[in-house]
Amino acid sequence: MLRNTVPNEDEVGGGVSDNKVDYSHDLMAEEALAYIRNNADHPFFLYLAFTIPHANNEARNRGMEVPDMGDYSDLDWPEPQKGHGAMISRMDGDIGRIFALLEELNIDDHTIVFFTSDNGPHREGGNDPDFNDSNGPLQGIKRSMHDGGIRVPMIVRWPHQIRAGTVNDTAWYFADFLPTAADLAGIDAPAALDGISIKPTLMGQTQDLSDRMLYWEFHERGFKQAVRWGNWKGVRLGTKDPLQLFHLTGDSGEQYNLAKQYPEVAAKLTRFLDHERTPSEHWPVKER
Repeated sequence: MLRNTVPNEDEVGGGVSDNKVDYSHDLMAEEALAYIRNNADHPFFLYLAFTIPHANNEARNRGMEVPDMGDYSDLDWPEPQKGHGAMISRMDGDIGRIFALLEELNIDDHTIVFFTSDNGPHREGGNDPDFNDSNGPLQGIKRSMHDGGIRVPMIVRWPHQIRAGTVNDTAWYFADFLPTAADLAGIDAPAALDGISIKPTLMGQTQDLSDRMLYWEFHERGFKQAVRWGNWKGVRLGTKDPLQLFHLTGDSGEQYNLAKQYPEVAAKLTRFLDHERTPSEHWPVKER
């Protein structure tokens, strides 16, 4: 919501405005539709980072705010879960409007759409990630280096080019998007990138990415790192902590630490974590 009043958080309902003006998601959806209309006669790039589903953290347990609960109004659910569901349905409907517009403008077959999330489910605003089993068998939620925090689906749509309904379990990450987009556009990607183009995978071709290492780090609530090498997954909760080692085949929930059973693998991934990052004054490592 965009608000012009900031209530005192010590008051009842603090953090929840009684003067609601515009819902940020709705503004972004309308701007996106207008942008597509205005640029339909030439190539364009639209980065559309919808704000929902997300919590108004200042509202604490009343923070899953949405203008209309819609089909969720009469469900016997906690209010935050109704809001969570209504947000997702609202977003889904607006993505449908975008697809309909692409078809109306006769550019549907020439437009590639990538849809994904930046992290796993969250617990803010009263949302309970376990209510609808949002992370399934995966361990962890937003801010976790376990797969429940960082493994998200990627949906790619390109009519008549990418076969609809195809499912591929190739692991790739956000560093791969820029070189992939450049490859799809027929231009050279900038040099010295960590990512690679996964265009062959998208087009149904064989592409073996199993031997490369993927890297993540997170600084909020303490410095954490993760690495994936094939089906091996390493998690380190601070540079002084020992590596936790998991094999995701048969253990997608990362329940069994195999570091002692496979010391050579653990050492290989630890060396990678020790040397992968470049220190930055803007992102200093703060141990827990």
